[in-house]
Amino acid sequence: MVEYGNGVSQGAGQVAGGHGGGGGSVDVGTAIGDWFSNAAHTIETMPPAELIFLAVVVVVGLFVVKRLVF
Repeated sequence: MVEYGNGVSQGAGQVAGGHGGGGGSVDVGTAIGDWFSNAAHTIETMPPAELIFLAVVVVVGLFVVKRLVF
C-alpha cells in the first residue's frame, strides 16, 4: 500500500469496508434530485434507435396496463 501512496490512514479504512464512523443523516430530497438527474442524463445520452425502442415499449406498456385495469 505504501508504495502507491496509501499509508496507514488509508489502509485501515479499506479493511473496515471503506466507510468509517456512525450513521449520518440521509437527505431524501438530494437523493431524489440525483435520481432524476441521473435518469435524465441516461436518456439524453441514448442513441436514437434506443430512444425509439424505449418510446414503443412505454406506449405498449401503457396499453397493456389499460387492458388489465379497465
